[in-house]
Amino acid sequence: MVSHTIELLKNEIPLEQESVVLAEDTVNGLVLVDIINGFCTVGAGNLAPRETNRQISEMINESTRLAKLFCEKKLPVMAFLDSHQPNKPEDPYPPHCIAGTDESNLVPEEDGSNVFVDWVKKNKIKTVVVVGVCTDICVLDFVCSTISAKNHGLLKPLENVVVYSHACATFNVPLEIATNVKGALAHPQEFMHHVGLYMAKERGAKIAKEVLFGAVEKV
Repeated sequence: MVSHTIELLKNEIPLEQESVVLAEDTVNGLVLVDIINGFCTVGAGNLAPRETNRQISEMINESTRLAKLFCEKKLPVMAFLDSHQPNKPEDPYPPHCIAGTDESNLVPEEDGSNVFVDWVKKNKIKTVVVVGVCTDICVLDFVCSTISAKNHGLLKPLENVVVYSHACATFNVPLEIATNVKGALAHPQEFMHHVGLYMAKERGAKIAKEVLFGAVEKV
């Protein structure tokens, strides 16, 4: 039933992805969004997966590969870490990623005026590649904020925001579980991942099925 619904969704709002080639003669930056234990490592917290998850595992593998590639090329990389103060509610979510705990640390594989704006300007970044979790929450929020700031001339010389789909993931809460948890909402993983990517594209991001380095053909 879930697979059939997802296929209907993809037919109704198809998402066109492209191969994105990052020019070697310009500065490209990589942003890692919340790839932390509390969201990605099995059993690490209230919002961590309860068992190994294919989408999350692929996201970690691909984002790690890309981060290593950017570092090898000495290109700028920035990581955002979800972190909350104790005793401050984060409704509708349970306490998670409390500051000072291991939950708010980067996953072992990848183990701050506006720091992001300064980072873009200092490094003269023209294309930023965004990866991480959750596709439809923090990744989407970051993409929308970045594109809005770019459109208002606050992020020069930034030109392109790219979301690499295989290096993004979201969580899964089946309806039968959500109905038994007060305040919880169903959150089908594949469905919401697709919607998050679709909304990012609708706001102006490029959605990449692969990210390559090389000479960019001029049209």
